[in-house]
Amino acid sequence: MFQFSFLATEHMDNQPHNPLHGATLQHIVECLADHYGWAELGHLIPIRCFTHDPSVASSLKFLRRTPWARAKVEALYVETWWRSRGGQA
Repeated sequence: MFQFSFLATEHMDNQPHNPLHGATLQHIVECLADHYGWAELGHLIPIRCFTHDPSVASSLKFLRRTPWARAKVEALYVETWWRSRGGQA
């Protein structure tokens, strides 16, 4: 089950249907790694930080410097959030 624990729930009132609002990149990577596992995550988004000796720290370092990869990770997070809610915002 995909779990969301937004860090700033008081701000969720401003954007209740935005799964990225209040979620740090670290939270996003940890949730995806927990939900899919590193192997599946590396298959879904084939970037080296997910496929070769993956860790949250190495992933964060790469994703913070690589906008296109970060966009793919955020898109997968949003898609997973959407599916976990039965396709309803």
